[in-house]
Amino acid sequence: MSGGAAQRLYVGGEWVEPDGGHYEVVNPADESVVGLAPEASRAQVEEAARAAAEAFEGWSRTAPQERAAILDRAADVMQREFEPWAALARAETGAPTGIARGMQVGVGVSRFRRYARGALEPVERGLPPQVTEAGPMGRASVLGALEVRQPVGVVTCITSYNNPWANPAGKVAPALAMGNTVVVKPAPQDPLSVFKMAEALHEAGVPAGVVNVVSGASVEVGEAAVDSPYVDMVSFTGSTGVGRRIAEVCGRSMKRQLMELGGKGAAVVLEDADLDAAVLGIGTTFSFYSGQICTAPTRVIVHRSVYAELVEKLTGYLAFMKVGDPGVRGTVVGPVISGAHRDRVESYVELGRKEGARIAYGGERPVVGDGRGFYVAPTLLVDCTNDMRVVREEIFGPVVVVVPFDGDEEEAVRLANDSDFGLLSYVWSGDAARAFRVARRLRAGGVGVNTIGRNMEAPFGGFKQSGVGRDVGSYALHAYSEIQSIVWA
Repeated sequence: MSGGAAQRLYVGGEWVEPDGGHYEVVNPADESVVGLAPEASRAQVEEAARAAAEAFEGWSRTAPQERAAILDRAADVMQREFEPWAALARAETGAPTGIARGMQVGVGVSRFRRYARGALEPVERGLPPQVTEAGPMGRASVLGALEVRQPVGVVTCITSYNNPWANPAGKVAPALAMGNTVVVKPAPQDPLSVFKMAEALHEAGVPAGVVNVVSGASVEVGEAAVDSPYVDMVSFTGSTGVGRRIAEVCGRSMKRQLMELGGKGAAVVLEDADLDAAVLGIGTTFSFYSGQICTAPTRVIVHRSVYAELVEKLTGYLAFMKVGDPGVRGTVVGPVISGAHRDRVESYVELGRKEGARIAYGGERPVVGDGRGFYVAPTLLVDCTNDMRVVREEIFGPVVVVVPFDGDEEEAVRLANDSDFGLLSYVWSGDAARAFRVARRLRAGGVGVNTIGRNMEAPFGGFKQSGVGRDVGSYALHAYSEIQSIVWA
């Protein structure tokens, strides 16, 4: 199937025509049609969940070595098709070529490799024996115990639009490695790449029903994938508002949940920080997926003594960030995913102006080429206060807000923690001990100290309204498993 062909659903090991026809997938860079995505019916989603349930018994009892081999073969297919699939990812998402190659398809390949190894990780752990005295429960005995991680069952994976390779790979690969079966519901804006992942698994020999992919622009498709009685767990990446509604549905039947939700990352810049290093880290907000990433350091909290200098350096950094067609060499900032989202981001910039923030850079819609495409100017809002909506709400675009503070690190911690979100935060300081002291007090699932880099074996997830559960590395294997105890005399 080429990127421009009318895509079919993948259900029960077969490519199936969608009941709801097709809808257009639009290239955010020039508004051309990338391809036609299938619109599944509720009945087809239910059929996919049933197929996954029927395949679970056999797949969960498959030898770990066989599961590992299938994941590795799928990664081989992705590597073989790397160039055309990276071009498709760029067209669907509007990501610059380097991002589409390295951070989308490239990360997809590496995650399948990682969880091919993960399938071989031990799932049993012996616990210390317990000596019990004779009593009402029986004779004196020595009880042994074993902790066993078992697959959950059928997992619905609902993926985000900002990365149609890394995000689904980070769900599908560990879920399969643990012996679960999956129903994947990709984001409606860029689902075609996820079907390519299904093609790779199909060619790799994954048994029928183990992997199913259903898509659609209608909310009904996602709802059916969540509330199906065949589904045991929902893994979701997206907004906190949608996550909250999914949690309510899951609660009715006690479905397990793994949720990576919104973020408003605090970047605490203390007076002894290396400002050039801080600017390089904060600047990734503008260039990485055009700010459409929940881990970005979008909320800068900087000591007043270095505030003016940091703002000056950030403004100078922005001047070198080329906004343009993601397929053109030298482009740093591509478009956002849609016209509706561009309007949303721009409305926040205007809101910040009305709230009293000053636009130090950006704020005007850029014109690229013939004027088509969903481009947003990288924007720096300064002189902000913590009560502004632009400071408190997730904008999900190339917009950074800067809040100065006058006190000590106590005030910095208070401002950073004064948020509904708690995914990733950051601290920049020339004193490592001080930076770690502040980091431990931040209410966030992860904290970067003088870096925005991530260790891909470290647990990933959020405090507060930024999510439920942890994944990445071996933690993802744990997330897609239930713990069983076996006790013997």
